[in-house]
Amino acid sequence: MRKKTVAGLLLGGAALLVSFRSASDNERYFEIAKNLDIFATLFKEVNTYYVDEITPAKLVKTGIDAMLKSLDPYTNYIPEDDIEDFRTLTTGQYGGIGAVVVKRAGKTIVQAAYEGYPAQKAGLLPGDEILTINGVNVEKKNNSDISKLLKGQANSLAKLEVTRYGQDKPIEISITRDKIQVDNVPYYGMLAPEIGYFQLSGFTVDAGKETRLAVSKLKDMGAKKIVFDIRGNPGGLLNEAVNISNIFVDKGLDVVSTKGKVTEWNKTYKALDAPLDTQIPVVVITSNRSASASEIVAGVLQDYDRAVVVGERTFGKGLVQATRPLSYNSQLKVTTAKYYIPSGRCIQEIDYAHRADDGTLGKFPDSLRTAYKTAAGRVVYDGGGVAPDVEVADKGIADISRVLIQKSYLFDFATRYRAEHPTVASARDFKLADADYQKFVDYLKTKDISYSTDMEKSLTDLTKKAKDDKHYDDVKNDLDAMRKKVSTNKSNDLMRFKPEIREMLEQEIVSRYYFQKGSIEASFDDDPNILAAITVLNDPARYTALLKPGTPEARTRPEANRRTAGGK
Repeated sequence: MRKKTVAGLLLGGAALLVSFRSASDNERYFEIAKNLDIFATLFKEVNTYYVDEITPAKLVKTGIDAMLKSLDPYTNYIPEDDIEDFRTLTTGQYGGIGAVVVKRAGKTIVQAAYEGYPAQKAGLLPGDEILTINGVNVEKKNNSDISKLLKGQANSLAKLEVTRYGQDKPIEISITRDKIQVDNVPYYGMLAPEIGYFQLSGFTVDAGKETRLAVSKLKDMGAKKIVFDIRGNPGGLLNEAVNISNIFVDKGLDVVSTKGKVTEWNKTYKALDAPLDTQIPVVVITSNRSASASEIVAGVLQDYDRAVVVGERTFGKGLVQATRPLSYNSQLKVTTAKYYIPSGRCIQEIDYAHRADDGTLGKFPDSLRTAYKTAAGRVVYDGGGVAPDVEVADKGIADISRVLIQKSYLFDFATRYRAEHPTVASARDFKLADADYQKFVDYLKTKDISYSTDMEKSLTDLTKKAKDDKHYDDVKNDLDAMRKKVSTNKSNDLMRFKPEIREMLEQEIVSRYYFQKGSIEASFDDDPNILAAITVLNDPARYTALLKPGTPEARTRPEANRRTAGGK
């Protein structure tokens, strides 16, 4: 690759600066020139004669967005005003106070303050309502406006006027902005005396260094086995995925290859450094929101039989993006290639190249997926993400729990609890007392927790169907009895789902004292994926068998079962 045209590769957020390769086909040149001319003349006519005044920039952006939407979700136009946000996504750096602020019911609420950053050091607390920022009233400001007010050069001052639960009057908090670096590894620690654990939440600059340091620290702490959690990780820089894979696989091995229209940009990325540890047992936890660079790491470790993958099938994004500079400081992020992991498979699930007549997209069916083999000979398939070796389905949450989250009742009660309890037990030891849970139930008595269960929705549909078919009078009593039974069950949901709700409430409360790390630790005791990972690592015979072809354990892989059944 030419250094003048290539700066870096993007998977789910980062970028590769490349130059446009012009087409040699004169007919294609003519089509391009013709349609650009049509667009320009059409815009001129609309601008001149449309009945109302239009905003040129807004109208053109709408056209550009619609055009790119017909390709794939990852090809995007980035106007000059959004460049800074895009840079934050790729580098993890920005100048600000280090807090998450959201708009809720017209109020500007502090959702979280990052530990060790200016907002937390200055005393800003989750649950605080921001009234003004440097004298600017934020009541009618949207999230974007508020973000711009909070961000700024390091060492500049942000003066916030906030109201706080338990305080009679607004208080002023002065925060000196700093350079904020969002951690790629928000947590590492020990799950058990010999089992280390770390989370990887992003693939911005230095993710590889952070991960290598975390694994090294865990080994110093006595870890002889590792749980590597990439659930919900949306991806990022390709080279960081290579660096992270390289921690566990030998130098010189192929990690990922890219293949696109511009053949001279096709490249195979190899592990360039000495690995940190190629023998320590590893379990990688994935979810259906683990995407792109996350899937490269999970796929590489699976293809080299270097780790057991536990959890859910990953998202299935096997596409690479590049950024191209446009005029007036804007940019284009465009899909330029597909990537292939060591076994030779591409895990892209949705076929963006072929749409139905109505514009809808389809997924690659199981019957069209191709079988590949890992280094040891285990069968794996392309398309549809990376399938786990041990499947742990998402346990889901009850309807009542979803309402409590959506309406921020858990968050608001935790704010009250923090104001009334200066200290609590450690994150791993904290348990909400029954008396405190009852206070939460009492707190909800004045709140709207109405919701429709799936059963109620089904009964509504069934009632409509019965009326349409003129059979309603025949089944009315039965439907009413079922509706009454469901209603009775709903009224008991706060008690019926008490263990689930209490666990979520404990995590929310703990985060007020021990921040993000505390919230993570509070989840260890009932996280089914972590418990499954520990079970695998504590059974060396099973761990080894899962990584060998032909063993009963390897044959129980969900992907192998589905293929045996014939697919869809």
